[in-house]
Amino acid sequence: MNQRPPDVPSEADAPDRRKAQRVASATLYAVMVVLAIWVIRDFVPAIAWACVIAIALWPAFHRVEQHEFFKGRTTLIATVLTVAIGLLFLLPVGIGIAQAANEAHDVIEWLRTVHENGIPVPDFVQHLPFGAAQIGAWWESNLAQPLRDSPAMKGLHSDAVVTFGRHFGARAAHALMLFGFMLVTLFVIFQAGPRLSGSLMKGVQRAFGHEGLHLVERMAAAVRGTVSGLVVVGIGEGALLFVAYMLTGVPHAALLGFVTAIAAMLPFCAPVVFCGAALWLFIIQGTIVPAIALAVFGFIVVFIAEHFVRPMLIGNSTRLPFLLVLFGILGGAETFGLLGLFVGPALMTVLMVLWTEWIER
Repeated sequence: MNQRPPDVPSEADAPDRRKAQRVASATLYAVMVVLAIWVIRDFVPAIAWACVIAIALWPAFHRVEQHEFFKGRTTLIATVLTVAIGLLFLLPVGIGIAQAANEAHDVIEWLRTVHENGIPVPDFVQHLPFGAAQIGAWWESNLAQPLRDSPAMKGLHSDAVVTFGRHFGARAAHALMLFGFMLVTLFVIFQAGPRLSGSLMKGVQRAFGHEGLHLVERMAAAVRGTVSGLVVVGIGEGALLFVAYMLTGVPHAALLGFVTAIAAMLPFCAPVVFCGAALWLFIIQGTIVPAIALAVFGFIVVFIAEHFVRPMLIGNSTRLPFLLVLFGILGGAETFGLLGLFVGPALMTVLMVLWTEWIER
């Protein structure tokens, strides 16, 4: 009587064995992916930023690549785009540093003067409709006397300032390093070109089917729409405030308008720039009406741009309601930082797609 060896599984056990093997393979894949992400965890922000920029520029990259002159020159296209992105981010910093270097002597002399003699009370303080006495008394106690003896400036001589400077320098160096890795990653993504896009779409379709592929395409559209909305609104705010700087007599209006445009690409960052310019007009030049007019005009521009124009641009490209766009931008920024500006609308797009598919079933 023939008996099957005990170590050979029967045909009835084959489905269970294959199921266990699939579970084990999926577990192994998940562990390997988590381990790989943990190894490169410090570089995930750089990779994420490179992916966001690549998604935003992918249609333009594809059109350039299809041109007869650039066919087969993927490396050239990748190099040009990467250098352009690097200059877009580094140019404002370089201009600011160059401008500061040109005026460093005047700034140092002014700081030395106020350190030895203090800042006199501006004449406009006496003409304020209310609070002139209180403001004048505070100014006399804290700023009008030599700043080395001023109570408001004593904290600047503490070790906390030195510690802050060290932390700021370390963070700046870390950010510069991540920026460099982001540019390298962006170059590799562009150089891979259609091969990378095709393999990613094929992998998504194989793993999640046509519905998953459609969801990824909607997320990519949300990222592109968000980038377009941020850039277009930022340039518009910078242009309008540049005109306001010129009319109110703010020095270096062109440079300040350029910095405002860059800051306005981030929600609610433009007020930092034009409020600083208004304070300069108010305190240094003593012009009250232009300073108030600049601040009011700036807040009107920011209010309209942030609450109406930007959500409308992003919502039209992603077919998201206004409220979801606003919540996606603000909630994403609060949760994930600057990267959340693009992650938030993408997640809201996923939520909207899932809800639509649910109610249509």
